[in-house]
Amino acid sequence: MAVGDGANDVNMITAAHIGVGVKGVEGNQAARAADYVIGEFKVLSPLILAHGRECYRRNSVVVGYNFYKNLVVVLPHFWYSFNNGFSASNLYDPWMYQFYNMFYTSLPIVLYAVYDAEYSTAFLLRHPEIYALREPLSLVNFFGWFLLGWLQSAVIAYACFPSFESTTLDGSG
Repeated sequence: MAVGDGANDVNMITAAHIGVGVKGVEGNQAARAADYVIGEFKVLSPLILAHGRECYRRNSVVVGYNFYKNLVVVLPHFWYSFNNGFSASNLYDPWMYQFYNMFYTSLPIVLYAVYDAEYSTAFLLRHPEIYALREPLSLVNFFGWFLLGWLQSAVIAYACFPSFESTTLDGSG
């Protein structure tokens, strides 16, 4: 992260992953080149401690959730292949498969992003040591999401396969 308040800081701000420009006396060049613009340096602490921590924590959940939801939709095809003799028959209706990401899995993560807050901003500013307590995006968490998606896909698939046996048609068609 780079923080600057003048025209001489523009190159540093644009080269950084996250650029913060302070709008002030020396001009607006840094503010125009930055990803975030603040009015005073005293706002920088809440930006880093509260917004930065919550953004990182939420992004790590989104990464894990994306792997999870894709495993839950794709792996039942794998489990189904053992039951259908590895034929090319499709498990899902094509429309359901297309709308899976658009409707069925977008709402939970949007609601999570809107309503989730682990701690209040005031609490985070009083206790800055919380910023470094745990690493939300770790291999353990990632493989936890991966294992959860793998197991739930198997449970969903093998719970639904018996319904394929009972149809409205009898043995003679």
